[in-house]
Amino acid sequence: MSLIRSVLLGAASALLAGAAVAAPPLLSPTELQPLLRNASVRVIDIRDAKAYAEKRIPGAVSAPYGEWRGPASNPGELPDLPKLTALVQRLGLTPATHAVVVSSGVDATDFGAAARVYWSLKVLGLKELSVLNGGVKAWVQAGQAQDTVNVSITPSTFSPSIDKSLIATRDEVKAQIESGKGRLVDSRPAEFFSGDTRHQSAKLPGTLKGAVNLEHSRWFATGSSSLAAPEEIRRIAASLPPASGDADTVSFCNTGHWAATNWFALSEVAGQKNVKLYAGSMVDWTQNPLAALMDNVPSRAKQLAIDARLWAERTVK
Repeated sequence: MSLIRSVLLGAASALLAGAAVAAPPLLSPTELQPLLRNASVRVIDIRDAKAYAEKRIPGAVSAPYGEWRGPASNPGELPDLPKLTALVQRLGLTPATHAVVVSSGVDATDFGAAARVYWSLKVLGLKELSVLNGGVKAWVQAGQAQDTVNVSITPSTFSPSIDKSLIATRDEVKAQIESGKGRLVDSRPAEFFSGDTRHQSAKLPGTLKGAVNLEHSRWFATGSSSLAAPEEIRRIAASLPPASGDADTVSFCNTGHWAATNWFALSEVAGQKNVKLYAGSMVDWTQNPLAALMDNVPSRAKQLAIDARLWAERTVK
């Protein structure tokens, strides 16, 4: 065998090996368990501090979901870069880290928290990312061990930058609606899409003009908190009307939580291109005078009835 051929074969083998170890977007408990011995793997537990303190996956570090979210007035807003930089440095994350996001796994809505943190890390430039499918609930059901051992992490000096290709801004969504190109996917339950209710912080019921409704729970078997098999994900993704040309698909909901599940399923599992997340979603959209670019906006009388019901839910115990 010639020297040149040997070098070429060696390079090809290295490339194949690199492709083989690329982090899969979803890990089962049995797939995650042997990875815990790898120093480059960092399990990020996004449950609240109390749940983390009681029991967690060995070696997991705590970063409660609220730390990844915006203010109460617009919780879907991406926190500013200095705050996110401090967070990822505290967790010791670098581009070489394989970060595995773990939520409680209590239900399908909870999966959105893990998907949203995964998206946030990808926005910050990290590539080796996974979600533990089914969270801590699936880990326990699989008979995997937990502990309460304190974890000491050396902070990193990683300075991330924002990857804007994953983010749909309000202005970009507005331009997409006005052009009639692309695809807007409303991830909320049907009563939100139809304008029969709204988020407490949204100013107006309804949906984005021209949007299609694909509820986030569609990606799960009934009663399950684990995402369905990849072939089922691809089947559901293919059922959506296609985006025109190479135009963007924008996933949205109320605050970019349920929408993160749709983004994750479409982009990371189904492998569709040009999928973005509108982080602020309908809470952000309705804080501005853009009602003319909405569908399913109810009559003023119905809006007042919705307002009264939400006020009662908020104030009457």
